[in-house]
Amino acid sequence: LLARADTAGVFQLESTGMRESLKRLKPDRFEDIIAMVALYRPGPMDNIPTYINRKHGEEPVDYLHPMLEGILKETYGVIIYQEQVIQIAQVMGGYTLGQADLLRRAMGKKDKAEMAAQQARFVEGAEAKGVKRNDAITIFELVDKFAGYGFNKSHAAAYALVSYHTAYMKANYCEEFFAASMTLDMGNTDKLAMFASEARRSGIQVLLPCVNQSAVDFGAEPPKGDAKRGAIRYSLAALKNIGAGAVETITAEREKGGMYLSLADFANRLEPKALNKRGLETLAKGGAFDSLNSNRALVAANADTMLALAQRRSSDQAAGMVDMFGGGDKAPDLVLRATQAWTPMEKLASEFEAVGFYLSGHPLDNYQRVLGKLGVKKFTEFELASQRGATAGRLAGIVIAARERRSQKGNKFAFAMFSDMTGQFEAVIFSDTLAVCRELLEPGTPVLISVEAERDGDTLKMRVQSLESLDKAAAGVPRNMKVVVDRKVLVTPASKFADMRGYLKPSARGGEVRIVLPLEDKGLEMEFVLPGRFDVSPQDAGRLSAITGVSEIIET
Repeated sequence: LLARADTAGVFQLESTGMRESLKRLKPDRFEDIIAMVALYRPGPMDNIPTYINRKHGEEPVDYLHPMLEGILKETYGVIIYQEQVIQIAQVMGGYTLGQADLLRRAMGKKDKAEMAAQQARFVEGAEAKGVKRNDAITIFELVDKFAGYGFNKSHAAAYALVSYHTAYMKANYCEEFFAASMTLDMGNTDKLAMFASEARRSGIQVLLPCVNQSAVDFGAEPPKGDAKRGAIRYSLAALKNIGAGAVETITAEREKGGMYLSLADFANRLEPKALNKRGLETLAKGGAFDSLNSNRALVAANADTMLALAQRRSSDQAAGMVDMFGGGDKAPDLVLRATQAWTPMEKLASEFEAVGFYLSGHPLDNYQRVLGKLGVKKFTEFELASQRGATAGRLAGIVIAARERRSQKGNKFAFAMFSDMTGQFEAVIFSDTLAVCRELLEPGTPVLISVEAERDGDTLKMRVQSLESLDKAAAGVPRNMKVVVDRKVLVTPASKFADMRGYLKPSARGGEVRIVLPLEDKGLEMEFVLPGRFDVSPQDAGRLSAITGVSEIIET
């Protein structure tokens, strides 16, 4: 795990720069972890390449003097720890341990007069042990340089031990590790999005919140069937506008009365003071009611109806009127107002509003086939490439937010936040570019982003060079499409099959559209080609998939 740099969530080892260093180091002993914890700080960080190269035999190890080999062998001749400074003063300069510690403090204070006196003393002690004067001076100056930022090995070892423990937990109890980490950072949406992405990359499914399965904390679920990995159940309390108290009420009632069987059952058992209309809407948008009714738009639109039923039931119970409903055995019915189902894009947008990031999918999933043809990199791929010197790239993203500012010279600029399948990233847009792309910065807009980037330590700073509509760019990439429909739509008067042509835009440079009709005989299907060629954007494809009777959209 450490050699792969799979250290997201691992204490002290999770930053981008640290992970890149671990990947090159490939640690195989505890001492390597101690060294990396001590080295990965401003100053000693410059010695990381030397340490790595010497460990792998790509650079000769230099102990400065044979007398110091025992002190520096563990760190391949690199002075890393304050304890090494003290030992060098003792072994080579003839200091007592107490005197050597005073030397270490003097080096940290950089008192020129004191350091001149200490250098004379060190050189004298070294010469008495047979070290040449010039060698002693060189070693003292080198030790002085390292002592300014040397780290206590005792501290580094303690940190490294915690790092090892958390890495062990992640390697051997991965689902539980992610569930615990996400619970710990429940209030940090950016961290939750990162952990969800990392979990999926590890083969662990992140399940939607559910009123019948979720609790206050994130939960680890065991593997099912032939699956090698288990899953993480998303916390109800991590949703926007939902407090831990409300979730405890929901789970307490579930433990008392059993699973919720329907929306009506949930509403009848809901304590109305625990959740308001906004909270119910959030649960619906986040998918928490999917097990009871998969039409999230319908549930969200009827949040007031559910709350009214809960309030009526509560009032009747308080007034002793439960017998009106058959001694409490029959709950009042819940009459829902009919509501059009959300398109896949609308569904994801609402989910983002409730969760804080895209959880069950991503709007860019519909663009996967064209992104490669457009030369687009995923953000995490570009971030890694920037570690190796890349300064420009082409990304795709959904606009999350944009904040305009004014510079000291009065020019407008903006900080824009985007999201792709691997996470969220921010870039600055200066005035000239902002003037021509401002209309594309509406939240939810799919865009194609050309960026320039530079690294500032662990931070990747990006500047937008150009921004264009991803739909417009995708329209220039011809795509063929298969629309798989349920055969029943051909005989169902209420179907919206006829709406399909409304989403198909004729285009001489477009692709071919085929309608696929599976037959009752297993494995057989009828397929016919629509006359003409059509240009259908991924968003239009999403709307097509929402038409009653359309079971699948396949780009070919």
